[in-house]
Amino acid sequence: MLTKFSVKNFRGFPEKIELDLTHPNSYEYNSFAIRGGIIKNGIIYGPNGSGKTNFGLAMFDIVNHLSQKVKRGDYYVNFPYAGKKNDDVEFEYEFRFGDTVVDYSYSKNHQGILMSEAMSVNGEEVFSKVKNIFSIDTKQYPMDANIRKNIAHSANNISIFNYLASTYPLPKEHYILLMRQFVDSMLWYQCLEERSFIGFENHVDSLEEVIIKRNLVKDFQNFLKNVSDQEFTFVEPNPGDKFLVCKIGGGTIPFLQIASQGTKALELLYYWYKKISSASFVFIDEFDAFYHFDLSFKVCKKLFDLKCQVFLTSHNTYLMTNDLLRPDCNFILDRNIIKPLVDCSEKELRFGHNIEKMYRGGTFRV
Repeated sequence: MLTKFSVKNFRGFPEKIELDLTHPNSYEYNSFAIRGGIIKNGIIYGPNGSGKTNFGLAMFDIVNHLSQKVKRGDYYVNFPYAGKKNDDVEFEYEFRFGDTVVDYSYSKNHQGILMSEAMSVNGEEVFSKVKNIFSIDTKQYPMDANIRKNIAHSANNISIFNYLASTYPLPKEHYILLMRQFVDSMLWYQCLEERSFIGFENHVDSLEEVIIKRNLVKDFQNFLKNVSDQEFTFVEPNPGDKFLVCKIGGGTIPFLQIASQGTKALELLYYWYKKISSASFVFIDEFDAFYHFDLSFKVCKKLFDLKCQVFLTSHNTYLMTNDLLRPDCNFILDRNIIKPLVDCSEKELRFGHNIEKMYRGGTFRV
């Protein structure tokens, strides 16, 4: 699981901002949101322009860095903070795999070129490289002096992590392979003016073509009914069809011509929901931008039932209720700080409190 993340000098974050998921409160309700002492599910709120989208993108820099999964082509546009364009962007991650704690950090310049990289396991340094200074635990990774020298002075700024993962024969449960598998299984997506995603897949699919090919048309029809109470009757597709067609009043019409923005967002959610049973960490930006408030609640219930870590951003304070999550799983991001509600007030927060009303009343301050 991902336990901590921080970034510095990325876009709107000139100073270090850190998300720490290792200190859940002792609430006895909604325990599904905590696993092994780590916060598994959360919703991030914040004013417009506070950096919710950029924070999610920063968390997924590690996918751009280590994985061969799908990346955003425009990611490195406006990469460092505008006031410090010549400074590197610094990333720090902490993962926990059973009893093994992996700390991984690196920095990149304004072009996205790797400038430094370090890893430690359970507090013991595994490797470190800053400029031309390179060190590595040679007991774990035997390496002669010439190779170490070549790595230290390499002109192509290779990732030491990727080098070790691809060069050394490692057992299945080795922390490097576990971390690589975790990163390869991370998914970020949004459905706003445009649909985009990072990670998890190696290519971009047509949503409806996948639904048809996998014989999920009836299942998708039932999903729309169960989640949003919308009744669609789809024409049975022929082999090779790429678009869903609806029956209406004795006639037919393509689904996308009559689907609302919210229904199209549900189609995208359905597509990913059918795929992410094997995901490690899912981040959906503005997940309910086109949803009715009650639909947002139902979607959260389905997403938080997944085994993987799921974090969402939203402006919908209807979701800020102890009937859905807990005060240690609702986060506020503002002014280069991100904190759970429980740390944003001196008041003792209990199940019976209306935390949405308290939030609107200004009780919580980061």
